[in-house]
Amino acid sequence: MEIRVLRYFLAVAREETISGAAEALHVTQPTLSRQLMDLEKELGKKLLIRGNRKITLTEEGVFFRKRAQEIIELVDKTANDFHADDDFISGSVHIGGGETDAMRLIAGAVKKMEGKYPHIQYHIFSGNGDEVKEKLDMGLLDFGVLIEPADIQKYDYLKLPRQDTWGLLMRKDSPLAERRLIHPEDLASLPLLCSRQTLVENTMAGWLGFDYEKLNIRATYNLIYNAALMVEEGVGYALALDKLVNTTGDSPLCFRPLSPPLKANLNLVWKKYQVFSKAAEKFLQQVQEEIRLCLRNPDKNIL
Repeated sequence: MEIRVLRYFLAVAREETISGAAEALHVTQPTLSRQLMDLEKELGKKLLIRGNRKITLTEEGVFFRKRAQEIIELVDKTANDFHADDDFISGSVHIGGGETDAMRLIAGAVKKMEGKYPHIQYHIFSGNGDEVKEKLDMGLLDFGVLIEPADIQKYDYLKLPRQDTWGLLMRKDSPLAERRLIHPEDLASLPLLCSRQTLVENTMAGWLGFDYEKLNIRATYNLIYNAALMVEEGVGYALALDKLVNTTGDSPLCFRPLSPPLKANLNLVWKKYQVFSKAAEKFLQQVQEEIRLCLRNPDKNIL
């Protein structure tokens, strides 16, 4: 299986026609069609449904597109790392993270890096901890910002000098909005939206003092933005981390922390024995400097 053929397949999946893909790739339609048929023969699976007006993907084709995209991303990332000039720092840094205010530290590091190394590009992937770890393990990310609970034993990491606080996101006209704090018994019968991240259930069960499965979970989410829209529409209450949704001014939402307090530590992680590109190495050094500044000035809101 050649990288060139993977690019051909992705172009057809994107353009949805042989003619459009052939034009984008600057190859003839017969050549492209033959390469795709050879690919299907090699895999022993039908990837494309060739209709009169457009081409669609089979179930196997959808799966193969995801894998092909990951392979191409890794190939391009590797090529960029090797082509980087030792004296002229350029290239790309790929960073994944969940929704957390600690990403401000990452943004601060990027801002300072721009002044020192203006030719480095940054690619940010947003996802929950499971999604970030999957891309780290596949080599598609250089770094990940993981919100605990997360299993980080197989990674090297820096502990970020910040904690997020778990609480309940709700409408301001909710009866619970009058409370300062939310206790375990308050959640017993509420319609809830909860994170899909692995290990969150265990953390919540420990805080609740009763079986997590006894909660009335109406929906799950991986990122809070869409969950917040559902809260606005009255679907339920979202168990979430603070500072991720605007609850000030005209916002119909408010956030109330859990009691006893439930905190989430944050870590910048990368694969053990990782060989960094020059760009990624400089970025890690800048993050370390940001952490040192924060620890020396704990009263200053560097994050």
